[in-house]
Amino acid sequence: MELLEHVPLSAHTTFRVGGEARFFVHAATVEELREALAYAREHKLPVCIIGGGSNTLFSDRGWSGLVIRIALMGSEYQEDSMGDARVTVAAGTVWDTLVEDTVSQGLWGMENLSGIPGTVGATPVQNVGAYGVEVADIIDWVEVLDSQTGDMHVLSSNECAFEYRDSIFKHTEGKHYIVTRVAFRLSTHPTPKLEYRDLKERFGERTDVTVQEVRDAIMEIRNAKFPDLTTVGTAGSFFKNPIITKHHYEELKRTFNELPCYSCDEGYVKVPLGWILERLGWKGKRVGNVGCWEAQSLVLVQYGNATASELLLFAHAIMQDVQKHTTIKIEPEVRVLGEK
Repeated sequence: MELLEHVPLSAHTTFRVGGEARFFVHAATVEELREALAYAREHKLPVCIIGGGSNTLFSDRGWSGLVIRIALMGSEYQEDSMGDARVTVAAGTVWDTLVEDTVSQGLWGMENLSGIPGTVGATPVQNVGAYGVEVADIIDWVEVLDSQTGDMHVLSSNECAFEYRDSIFKHTEGKHYIVTRVAFRLSTHPTPKLEYRDLKERFGERTDVTVQEVRDAIMEIRNAKFPDLTTVGTAGSFFKNPIITKHHYEELKRTFNELPCYSCDEGYVKVPLGWILERLGWKGKRVGNVGCWEAQSLVLVQYGNATASELLLFAHAIMQDVQKHTTIKIEPEVRVLGEK
């Protein structure tokens, strides 16, 4: 294990802002991960786990303890007699590299999740989703290291308690688990999921769509809506789409008479926050070094030389404006970490 000191966290997040980590470790093996955790316990250091840093915003004061970047790599494919497949993947693997590989092998299941930045280990934590699919739909099991005991466990999909952008790993009973591997259920049989509006418009009534065509369509849609991570600092969608009661939705339609919604739990609907933000004038709005992306108002960006404080102030202004006009209390999807 190589222990680094005073590491700029801006180099390890896609927002490219934030202070320093007092200590930093790249954990390429489970043993290195255990060593890093033991060091933190011995020196009474708070621990932060990151992958690709695509869903994280560190404060300008950084992290006073130990940041561990999960760099576990490797994958294994298996196929059963029914033509279904399982791929077991180490947590440090780049997510879209995995998606590209499964699609190239003709496997269905991940194609709608193309283009999402970050690593495999983060996907069950966040229950990543896009274009009508959540990663919970295809997860078979998740292998974790208990940071308190050092023991390894395997959690079934049900035990992960997946909800919209939520899982056991975000709550008290699961925050001490560190994802080390994830097993996904895929299929060799065509199973296109094209209910999302942009995909319906693209493919119409076609029944012969290939998995590669779906991935290509998703990548084209995403590239039109999201900034290039190599040139603009962002974590993608900064806020969750709110879930509200049907009664609340009917009240909102008096002001926003064309407000779309998507059914979820009984008595509740999900509303597209980006649609609301656009009507409130946030799309493309810029304040100093930060703003809402010109093609997708859910995406907060920093244009260079921004601070984490600027981003948080801008996000807070959006939250206040939405609550003022809709009474909805929106929640960040991005993790905000570090000393205030």
